[in-house]
Amino acid sequence: MEEDSGYNKVVSCHVEDAITFWAQDIHRHSDILKTSRSLAEICPLASPVFGNPDLTRIYGGCFSEDKCWYRCKVLKVINIEKCQVLYIDYGNSEVLNRSEIVEIPENLQFPSVAKKYRLWGLQISANQDLNHFDQARRFLHSLIFEKEIKTRIKAMYQDGTIVAEAECGLLDIGEEMAKKGFAERCKSPVNSNSCDTKMDSSLCQSRNSNSPAPVWSSRASSPLSNRVGMGFGDNPPLNGRNEKNGSNHVPFIKEKMVTCDFRRVSNISLEKIKQDQKMIEENEKLKAEKEALRVKNEDLLHQCEELESTVKKLTCDLEEKKRYKETFEVLENTLSTYIGTTVRNLADKFEKLKEARQVSLNARFGEDLSEAIKVVTEGCLAAPLSLEKLEKIWIDYNAFQEEICACKCVDEVQSLIQRRNEVQQSLYSTVQEYIMEVDDLPLSERLETLQKLQDSLEVVYGQVYEVESSEGAFEKFAEWKNIKLEEFSRVRNATDASLQNLVTCFSRIIQFFDMMSGILLKSEDVGDNMDDVLKNAELNISQELNIFLTELDEADKKIILNVYSEVMQKINQERNLLSVIYHKYLDSIEFTKQIVEWLETSPNVDVLLQIKKRVKKLKAQLRWKLVERNNLEESDDDSEPKMAKIKEEITGLRNNVFEEIYKEQEEYEKLNHLVQKWFPELPLLHPEAGILQYMNSGGLLTVSLERDLLDAEPMRELSTKRPLVCSEVQGQKVLLKGYAVDMNTEAEVIERAAKYHRLWREQKEESGLMQLMFLFLCKSDPLAYLMVPYYAEASLGILQTTAPLTPEETLKVMKGVARGLHTLHKAGIIHGSLHKNNVFAVNREQGIVGDFDFTKSVSQRASMNSVLLNGLNLISPEVRQGQPPSPASDMYAFGCLLYWLVLGKQEFKIKRDGTPEVDGHYMDAKVKSLLTKLLCFNNRMTSEEVLNDDCFLLHEVIPVSVESEPTEPGNGEATTENEVVLPAIKNYVTEPFPDNMETNSDACV
Repeated sequence: MEEDSGYNKVVSCHVEDAITFWAQDIHRHSDILKTSRSLAEICPLASPVFGNPDLTRIYGGCFSEDKCWYRCKVLKVINIEKCQVLYIDYGNSEVLNRSEIVEIPENLQFPSVAKKYRLWGLQISANQDLNHFDQARRFLHSLIFEKEIKTRIKAMYQDGTIVAEAECGLLDIGEEMAKKGFAERCKSPVNSNSCDTKMDSSLCQSRNSNSPAPVWSSRASSPLSNRVGMGFGDNPPLNGRNEKNGSNHVPFIKEKMVTCDFRRVSNISLEKIKQDQKMIEENEKLKAEKEALRVKNEDLLHQCEELESTVKKLTCDLEEKKRYKETFEVLENTLSTYIGTTVRNLADKFEKLKEARQVSLNARFGEDLSEAIKVVTEGCLAAPLSLEKLEKIWIDYNAFQEEICACKCVDEVQSLIQRRNEVQQSLYSTVQEYIMEVDDLPLSERLETLQKLQDSLEVVYGQVYEVESSEGAFEKFAEWKNIKLEEFSRVRNATDASLQNLVTCFSRIIQFFDMMSGILLKSEDVGDNMDDVLKNAELNISQELNIFLTELDEADKKIILNVYSEVMQKINQERNLLSVIYHKYLDSIEFTKQIVEWLETSPNVDVLLQIKKRVKKLKAQLRWKLVERNNLEESDDDSEPKMAKIKEEITGLRNNVFEEIYKEQEEYEKLNHLVQKWFPELPLLHPEAGILQYMNSGGLLTVSLERDLLDAEPMRELSTKRPLVCSEVQGQKVLLKGYAVDMNTEAEVIERAAKYHRLWREQKEESGLMQLMFLFLCKSDPLAYLMVPYYAEASLGILQTTAPLTPEETLKVMKGVARGLHTLHKAGIIHGSLHKNNVFAVNREQGIVGDFDFTKSVSQRASMNSVLLNGLNLISPEVRQGQPPSPASDMYAFGCLLYWLVLGKQEFKIKRDGTPEVDGHYMDAKVKSLLTKLLCFNNRMTSEEVLNDDCFLLHEVIPVSVESEPTEPGNGEATTENEVVLPAIKNYVTEPFPDNMETNSDACV
């Protein structure tokens, strides 16, 4: 189309359906911005709309999506809270709360900026469903929304809708909607005369009645009854009303009709015009009648409200008179029994008062707290005078010990030792003085008193809560208690006085009515003040009862809680002090016992060196006997008695060697204790003793043991990776595991084995770990040998082949394995190579975790774990994906072992990812639940959680040693003198004493 003056440029702002949209004049942009700024300033402070809104007036509405204010008209009142509004400058509508609709001033009451447009010659299809309707609306939205459109006005409906041709760029919008099938062309020829439209004068003058219509508008049409949507050419209602806005009552002819060219209306029949005029006049008449009825209705409503108010007032008056009457009747009945009722009520209260006076007021007025204050203030034990001096000397002593431990020069350490010994002498005398002072203190009696006091207070007052400030609590409590006692004394005295008056009054009555009494009383002496006496007695009894029955207010409770908290704090402080005194007392006694023999001399390693000499001598004898045996075996002289004698001598010498080695270990332990506690200089002064080497290995490494001295039998069937031999030590079967080491790996192997060994030494059989007996290095070859107990045919792999475990035995054994993993994981050690050959079931009930290759890192151990369980890989999924081993990967291997033991001969079901399938197998529900939590990818159970699982709670494992050991002192063991000094204090947890007393010699190890 050519550009001419008949086109208007607009911008689309809202789409209603496939042929209807709203648009703003392109030149009104500045007006819209100005209006928005004005609304943003005015609307937040404007008054909301109340009552019935005016449907013709313009209001301000708060749009729900952006919370900005826009001009709107009310389309419909939904209920008392909500209205449907139309944003007249944009064309969209929504439902708003009345609080979001406000009045705006007259200067904003101008016509809408947005106009409603309808595409010329189109109508909505009759069989269009909701989905097709929504697609059509979205398509039209994508074509024109917020884009510049050229419109050519064809006609205008009564409601202001403009029928126009529209173009967006080179696109004919109507043609596009018709092509897509979202709208159909009108099926009746375009006839402007059959359409009730209005055109302003400028439009009529610029419109040529012979202007060409679109090509698609002249096609043959269907019968008129097939129309559904209203396109141009449809006949809108001629009743002079807007179907969408019921408030538009402007007559069609008077205000809506605009005369156009006579040729366009020449075909309208005169009869139809008369009918329309008649309908308009009837409408006006009906409007007048409606208004008259409305006024009359309002008058009637007003009269009805006045009558209802009168009825309500009369009803209230009637109810009040009824209450007065009922009250009068009650008073009349009460007066007839007043004295009896009063005396009976007074007697009931008096009985309650007698019971209340028998109850102690300790809790109410804090008598028990007063006694507690006396106990914690007057009977408090003070710290011994020598305590502070003792602590200072301990600090100096520890400082010298640290310097000695850090010193690496023998010449310098001698001077430090001399000064340390001087301080040691002073410390010894101070400790003796401290012990004598503590012996004179009644610690046990005082602690027992504090414990009883604490228990009694907790029963009455419960748990101690933190208070804001308890400063001056004792003084405030004493003042508060005096005030309360004075008030209570005053009330009680008043009660006693009123009761005495009551007794006197009744005595006079008895005397007056006693015919036999010789006392003459007049009637005015008897009942002149009886009512006052009864009232006073009842009042005073009630006041005293209220003191017993009424709870303390918040201020009183706060005072009591503050003093209770302060008392408990004093008790805890004194108990802490007593505990410190007692623990330092015990440590002082220990110090005295252990240091007394070293006051005049220093420890040496002579005993250890003598043992080492005896070991060397015995080993030499043993080697000689071994040579004799070998020579005898190779000689032709077959003397069985002689060979038996040599073997017996070899066995005796070997046992003697181990006895001396055990003595050597004991001596090392003594020296280790001395180094740790009192003499850190020993490793520096006696390097030939190898004390540091022993300490660094946790007592595992020994240099006195050699591979050649043992009668070893190769165990090739158990291991192909390293030398593995079986031997016997003092009647116990042991295994020797050989590891290849060099200068770089030797320290790592010793460190890893020592860490494992320390865990076993701390808990022994309770650790769930295999014992490491000895670690020694081969002198001729780069090998390290680890000696461990030999559990013959006790591994899970052998047991399941020969004699499978029962379900009960399985749970017992696997609980021990879980305990072993928990011991390792708690110390930060990851096993990494758990499988059926290094997990043992000792006596079929004690499960222990075997050691691992100490020459390998945890990643290397995990990667080399190639043992399969019926095709099941023990390596966890995350490790197979490249993640480092973790405690969770150990628990996965544990779960696989448990799965293997539980299923027994059942066929395994392996998933595609390599993990076992738990469902589909017959097993206990608790075991299945446990396996599900172990064989998962994420959030796997920890060893501690496994130990606490329901499966293992009923299967407590009793530790069983490999060989029967001597019974250790048990219940019959004698109790030392120090242990019975203060038995109650042992159960009281406090800050450990060695912070100040023990040396820091650990740093030198």
